Amino acid sequence: MASSEIARDINRSNVLDTVRTNQPLSRADLARQTGLQRSTVSLIVDELISERWVAEGDLGQLPRGRRPRLLYLNTDRAGIIGINIMPRLTTIALADLNARFQAQESIPTPRDPSTFLDVMSSYVRRLIRQHPNMAFEGIGVSVPGRVDFLAQRLVFAANLGWHQVDLKEPLESATGIPVQIENAANACALAEVWSGPNEGISDLIAVTVSDGIGTGIVANGHLVRGPSGAAGEFGHVCLDPQGPECKCGARGCWEVYASNAAAIRNYARQNADRSRKPEEKATAEPVTSFTDILSLAERGDRRAGEVLDEMARYLGLGIAMLVNGLAPSVIVVVGEVTRAWKRVGPLIEGVVRECARTHAGTRIVPTDDATQPRLRGTIALVLQKHFRPRLFA
Repeated sequence: MASSEIARDINRSNVLDTVRTNQPLSRADLARQTGLQRSTVSLIVDELISERWVAEGDLGQLPRGRRPRLLYLNTDRAGIIGINIMPRLTTIALADLNARFQAQESIPTPRDPSTFLDVMSSYVRRLIRQHPNMAFEGIGVSVPGRVDFLAQRLVFAANLGWHQVDLKEPLESATGIPVQIENAANACALAEVWSGPNEGISDLIAVTVSDGIGTGIVANGHLVRGPSGAAGEFGHVCLDPQGPECKCGARGCWEVYASNAAAIRNYARQNADRSRKPEEKATAEPVTSFTDILSLAERGDRRAGEVLDEMARYLGLGIAMLVNGLAPSVIVVVGEVTRAWKRVGPLIEGVVRECARTHAGTRIVPTDDATQPRLRGTIALVLQKHFRPRLFA
C-alpha cells in the first residue's frame, strides 16, 4: 500500500508536470486535468509557489465570473547544467526549467579522466560565476558507456577507454551541485518521453548510433536499468563470433558492423582495395569522420553510398532483434546517420520487415540530430526527478 507521503509526492509531481505541459493554466484547469480535488490542487499550488517552482501570471479569460490567475513554471527559479560526454567532443549547456538552452559550449574530450574532471570542473564553475543570480537544481551527465546507477559510477566506456571512473563526487565537490550520471542511450530515451512527438509514450527504445551503439529502453513507463544499471547493452550483442574485434574485447558485436566507426573503417578498407586496381581510383579527399562519408554520399560518391547501405542493413538486423524481443511502440534512431534517413531509413525498415515477424507494429523513426537529444537527455535526467519520478523506479 502507498503511504500518504508517496501519494502526496505523486500528486505533487502530477500537478507540476501538468503545469509544465499545459502552461499557462488556472487552478480549475489543473483540477480538471489531474482529476484531483480543487482543495488538494490549491494546497499543492501554494506549496509550489512558495518554493518558486510555479509563478502566477496574467488573468485568464472567462465568459462570466471571476477571472482566474494563470499559472506557469517559474523559469527564473533555477537552472540545470547538462554535460554530454562523447569520445571527441564534450558539450556543456545551461537550461531553464522548460529545458530551453540558455548557454552552450563544446570542448575536445581529454583522454585522461582525471584531466577531464579538472577541465570540466573549471568550465562548470565559470558557468556558475556567469549567472550569479541563478540557483542550480543539478548537473546531468551522459556518458557513452555502462553506468552503475545505484553507485552513480561509470563502470566502462569502451570508446573512451575509461574504466571505473567516479565522475559524480569530484564534480559535486568542485561545484557544490548535485550530479546525476546516466548512460547516453538512457538519457536519449528520457529526452524522447520527456518532450516532443513521443512525449508520454510508455514503451520506447532509443538506439544511439555514434562511435558505438547504445540502447535506452522505456518499458511500461519505467526506464529499464537492471539490478546493476547495465541493462540495454545491445550494441555488444554478438552477431558473429568470428567477426571483427570490438573495443569491449569480444568479437562480432552489433556496433562493429553498424556504428559510425564501422562505416569509417569500411570506407577506408574499400578505398584501399580499389586503389590497388588499375581501373579504380581511390578517393583523393581524406575521410576521417562519419560526417565526411555523409558529405561524399550527398555528392554522389558511390563508395560512400555503398558504405551507408551496408550500415543500414546491419542497423536493420539489430533493430529487428529489438522488435522481436521487446516489441516497443516506437524505436527512435539517434545520431548523425539520421541526416541520410531518406536513403538508410527504407533499407532499415525493409530488413526489419524481413526479419521481425512478431507483427508488433513498431514505428521506426529518426530524431533530428540538430535537436541534440543526448544533451536534452541530461536536462531531463535532472528534471524527471521532480516531474516524473516513475521513470526512475
